[in-house]
Amino acid sequence: MAGHAYKYIRFEIANHLARISLNQPPYNVLSIPLMKEMAEAIGSLNGSATVKCIVLDSTSPKAFSAGISLEDSKPDRVFQTLDAFNSVFQAIAEISKPLIVVVNGPAIGAGSELVAFGDMVIATPNARFAQPEVKMGVFPPFAAVMLPALIGPKKAYELILTGQSLSAEEAQSLGFVNRVVPESDLQQAVDEIVSRIGEFSAPVLEMTKAVIGGSVGMPLDQALKKSQDIYLNQLMALEDVREGLRARLEQRKAVWKNK
Repeated sequence: MAGHAYKYIRFEIANHLARISLNQPPYNVLSIPLMKEMAEAIGSLNGSATVKCIVLDSTSPKAFSAGISLEDSKPDRVFQTLDAFNSVFQAIAEISKPLIVVVNGPAIGAGSELVAFGDMVIATPNARFAQPEVKMGVFPPFAAVMLPALIGPKKAYELILTGQSLSAEEAQSLGFVNRVVPESDLQQAVDEIVSRIGEFSAPVLEMTKAVIGGSVGMPLDQALKKSQDIYLNQLMALEDVREGLRARLEQRKAVWKNK
């Protein structure tokens, strides 16, 4: 919960926004304790009637995250490390709230994989993204699966097999990043997106995310069936659907009950 005293992250809830900040300076190395805290914080938001979106960022001016430490990458510890990282992935995959990742510095290795989990990514020119694991004689287990779908297989091969980095602008051109904004405009850009999302019904946002996320990689006929099933059997049961239609007919702003 937000009131819980975390050591390696900051976790705050204000109005409809939950903010999780990596807080292990200077480079936000993804240690096992930090990842356990992240998974717990994200999981605690399931079922929240007030939180409409989550922002994941960093408190450090030097990096979003430098990824997994060399110590935690050793063969005698890597099982526990992958288990902790997988718990973060599962928490993000299961959370019904849109996740916005804000990157104002390097995101390297598992740090870049963490960015890939976001529903939307806002970056500054200070950001760069790299999967340098091949230089250490290993491969990035999450990026090797996720990146081909996100940026295309040929670019994923290039990025992973060479260990070269992407600039923020290159990442945007590939669809890995939604927006690149100057550092001075970063907070305003984040606030604008959070504010717009906050104008809408929480359960409608959740169902929309479920359809988009659940359709990735699914055959078209199955994806359409699933989307229509949620639309007819879950969405149409909401009070907010009726309120939205009434508000449109009466030419006024909808007053959501978030149910």
